Amino acid sequence: MTGRRLHGAGGFGLIAAHLLAAGWIFAHYTVAQEASQKTGQELVANLAAGRVVIAVVKDAILIGSIENPIEAQTRPPVPVEIETSRVGIILGAIDWFSPSSQQDVARLDRELPHLKAYHVSIAPHLAPSQGGDEAADIEATGQGLQRRLNDIVKGLHARVDLPANEPLAELIVADYLGGYGPEVWQLTYGMKQQEEKSDYWDTRVLPPSYLQFWPPEKGKPRTLVEFDYPPETAPPSLLELLRQKDPRLEKIRNSDPQMALVATGLLQGESTKLYAADATQFLRAALAAIAGPKSRQTMAMIGIEKGFAWILPPSAEPVPPQVEQSRAAPQGERPADAPSLFKH
Repeated sequence: MTGRRLHGAGGFGLIAAHLLAAGWIFAHYTVAQEASQKTGQELVANLAAGRVVIAVVKDAILIGSIENPIEAQTRPPVPVEIETSRVGIILGAIDWFSPSSQQDVARLDRELPHLKAYHVSIAPHLAPSQGGDEAADIEATGQGLQRRLNDIVKGLHARVDLPANEPLAELIVADYLGGYGPEVWQLTYGMKQQEEKSDYWDTRVLPPSYLQFWPPEKGKPRTLVEFDYPPETAPPSLLELLRQKDPRLEKIRNSDPQMALVATGLLQGESTKLYAADATQFLRAALAAIAGPKSRQTMAMIGIEKGFAWILPPSAEPVPPQVEQSRAAPQGERPADAPSLFKH
């Protein structure tokens, strides 16, 4: 599905050719950070990588995700309750850690509900017809995440290359707006570097671009909305697999009349005629069928009346080796009250 661009992407052409190409392929990158401290640091950013599938049905918004475990420290895309009727999912650089200082720098999904800019800039402007005050709330969250990312990267003075057209991060927002209905947005964050002197770069995260994927334009099908990160390794969408009569999905479709009804409704662009109870069963089975054996999954819903609820909550995450070592270090090496930017 093609989104509707509300304003320019904000300078992706200025991003250098590729980010330590192997680093992004393996879901994290390490770059030198020559901050103002006497000793240099380095930052490691683990990615939230995988697929997000959103179904707007008659009585709810269903949000499912599948992890793409392209490296040991990959994070699954996880829906985060921003408000009762609004969910955000961050893709890309989400978990920042400094191996040299043994400190957590940021865990953006956990910070997301609190990341808001209280003085929203005029651009990008979401039209009043697209939710009024609620649209301004999306801008506030989008700009709040941009400011947090800039707090993280402002000390990056080494050259960092991103793959062409690959953002540093994405934020998917799904919500219900009173008097307007369901909507789905994609906010995309690019990064720009400028060389201040030889091998010394100023780094900043650009304002997000905003694409609206729901409601679809008049006459367009009302069906699944899907996102993948990294974009260059995106597999066929769930909807495309249904069209291709993928054997894994055909088995589910033929297992029960209600399953067949849901599959047909999605293929015919009539998702809003389906009920959440039926669509949930189909999506859970379909996502499990196409997920890899090591891929973690989640599913949540936003009910029209009851708001956010988990269907399949995220599993407990293993502690990364570098964090485990830092936590196990003697107090003399890392005091218990050592400063950290990590937000619980």
